[in-house]
Amino acid sequence: MANPMRIRAAAKEGVTEVRVLMSHVMETGQRKDSSGAAIPAHFITELVAKHNDKVVLNAQFGPSVSTNPYLAFKFNGGAKGDKVTVSWTDNKGESRTDEVQVA
Repeated sequence: MANPMRIRAAAKEGVTEVRVLMSHVMETGQRKDSSGAAIPAHFITELVAKHNDKVVLNAQFGPSVSTNPYLAFKFNGGAKGDKVTVSWTDNKGESRTDEVQVA
């Protein structure tokens, strides 16, 4: 399983800002290793963010996203102590889910 995501969520004036740093190789399938063999594609395909179990962001990723992707977004609502959950799934069926409380 991949390393935990680093998630920060802060509410201010009725808007919650979330910042996520994901640990993933995000390999495109276009590069070759030192022996000239193609490195298989391995990248995040879908990301879902929830606030108290309500979806606030659903995103599709592709091979053009950089290694260890960073994502920042805002949504209306949220208060200190609420739960924000972020989940991703990649093209090999691996997945990761982490959560944080809003500060």
